[in-house]
Amino acid sequence: MYLIQFFNALQFSMTLFLLSAGLTIIFGLMKIVNLAHGSLYMIGAYIGLSIWTISTSFWLALILAPLFTALIGYLLYQVLFRHIQIADPMRQVLLTFGLIYIGLDSVRLFWGTMSHSISAPNILSNSIIVLGESYPSYRLFVIFIGILTATLLYIFLEKTKIGAKVRASVDDPEMAKLLRIDTDKILIYMFALGCGLAGLAGITVAPILGVEPGMDMEVLVLTLIVVVVGGPGSLKGALIGSLLIGFVDSYGKVYIPEIAQIIIYAVMAVTLLLKPNGLYGR
Repeated sequence: MYLIQFFNALQFSMTLFLLSAGLTIIFGLMKIVNLAHGSLYMIGAYIGLSIWTISTSFWLALILAPLFTALIGYLLYQVLFRHIQIADPMRQVLLTFGLIYIGLDSVRLFWGTMSHSISAPNILSNSIIVLGESYPSYRLFVIFIGILTATLLYIFLEKTKIGAKVRASVDDPEMAKLLRIDTDKILIYMFALGCGLAGLAGITVAPILGVEPGMDMEVLVLTLIVVVVGGPGSLKGALIGSLLIGFVDSYGKVYIPEIAQIIIYAVMAVTLLLKPNGLYGR
């Protein structure tokens, strides 16, 4: 029982990481908290649903859904976000908040208001024995996806030349431009990457949670809490914050469901009191 609960908390934490990593990358580069990030998560799940329905291949949906979501993010940046980077913060909030309703109505228009389900691939449809406990293999796959994504992002941002340019663009964009780093192109591609990660989260958890309108708001608040606790702009903070909030939320709902939500906000409040910029805020 305790092992199963641990894996459930870890799986939920990895889902939060996929969402918060994309959001914190966008914030680190653009200083915009994209409230529509949850909508991209929902749209990624619906795109994956359509690909799975047409092709009956979950693996194809897993590959293409994040790519199409990244493309949507690219278009959103070109049309909207590049014009509001230096705008008043309230305008940024209003714009991204409005995109939430646009995303919700778009989903209802194209896919309807009914809930849908996606079947896990046959190879991951059974349970396996882990330390004497039976656990769904697909949930272990979600954990693997989260760990793999965290590892690849770390290598990309910390160990490559392109990653060094990204960090330079975050830390000192003016100096980066003087060094002939194309910060505008980096902004576009990293914004698309962040949106693609949201789409990856959507299609990854679809076989577990299903696909339905409004699923974006269920995770948006938790994702924002993770970013605040971990520290906006920090990939390490996104990982640690996801683990902290994911475990607190999962264990709280099981053992003290009456105050589970209160505990999450209490963790955020204590973190802000002790570390106003978050645990690893830049």
